[in-house]
Amino acid sequence: MPDKPSSSIELPLADTGIAESDRTAPMPTGRRRLIWVPLFFLILFLGGFMGLYFQPPGIQAIFRATGLEPGGGTDTPIAVAIAQVSTGDEIAVVSEGDVVALGRVTPKGDVVTVALPFGAGDARIRELRVETGDQVTSGEILAVLDSLPQYEGQLATARANLTVAEANLTQTQAATRAGRDEADAALERAIATETAAQEELTRTTALMERGVTTRAVLDNAIARATEAARDVEKARATLSRYNATDDTPQADIAVALANVEASRAQLSLAELDVEKAYVRAPQDGTVLDVHVSPGERPDSDGVLDLGNTTEMTVEAEVYQTLIGRVAVGDPATITADALNGSLNGTVNAIGLEIGRQSITSDDPAANTDARVVDVVITLDAASSAQAERLTNLQVVVRIDAGRTQP
Repeated sequence: MPDKPSSSIELPLADTGIAESDRTAPMPTGRRRLIWVPLFFLILFLGGFMGLYFQPPGIQAIFRATGLEPGGGTDTPIAVAIAQVSTGDEIAVVSEGDVVALGRVTPKGDVVTVALPFGAGDARIRELRVETGDQVTSGEILAVLDSLPQYEGQLATARANLTVAEANLTQTQAATRAGRDEADAALERAIATETAAQEELTRTTALMERGVTTRAVLDNAIARATEAARDVEKARATLSRYNATDDTPQADIAVALANVEASRAQLSLAELDVEKAYVRAPQDGTVLDVHVSPGERPDSDGVLDLGNTTEMTVEAEVYQTLIGRVAVGDPATITADALNGSLNGTVNAIGLEIGRQSITSDDPAANTDARVVDVVITLDAASSAQAERLTNLQVVVRIDAGRTQP
């Protein structure tokens, strides 16, 4: 009897060309290693990143033992708290209420660039009377220009012209007095002559009325009396030339006085011109730098820089977003690599205008277009003495904002 068919039917499978032994064989060892390569680098990157960012105790111990710092030698440390950053252009809040900014050391009132006097033209330096570090007082002569001989010549001419004008005035006054005396005498003679002529006319008229004299004699007496009267008027007119009123001097003397005043004005102008040959100190202070030598013509840098280094200040540039924390009277601490320790001061003034940042670090990636407000910090006596020879030193300023001293 034939066998019964099985309950499971085996279907034919397509021939793939791969032997059964090949399909069940394990993956080659080289291919398994290739899978671990990207995984290894991923784990290495994540481990390095987490280690540098969190800095676990083990990595910190390595840094302390080797003396290395995070950051690979760059100017900007990696994963370092901002309170540890004291250089560069890190302008930020160090702690609650504290503000850090870059600044520079300046004398009180800033540095004054002494230029040539107005109207000096193309004059050159003839003599320098000061050197760097000298203390000067306001009005002291710092330098002499080569235009001095020319101005001194003009001054001598003006003085001579004044002498001539004054002599002419004296001569005119003397001549006027003499002319007045002569006019007085002439007037007296004319009056006497007129009196005699009038008396003669009176006698002749009386004789004519009695018929003793002729008409011709009377006419002659009338003519002499008339001429004498005209001579008196002429003498009085001449005398009036030498008389002066209460407000106006005699005419010739007035002209001479005007010439004297004009000569005095020219003398004053010549004296002012002589001052163009001197470079004087505009204030008390210390000569910080001399920009020219004898024989040179000063350019836009001026003759020298002058500053009152007895009182030093620090001009800090605070970000506009942080200026609201700063108030007059806040204490400040100033540090720099060139300083032996730190300087102390107090906020003395806060600018009223927001401007572009002018103090930047040497980092090429530093922000050079920040908007800042100038804050002036007055140093105490000890700090001022330490900084008096460090004008324009770039410093880092920490302002303890919100801690205004009473």
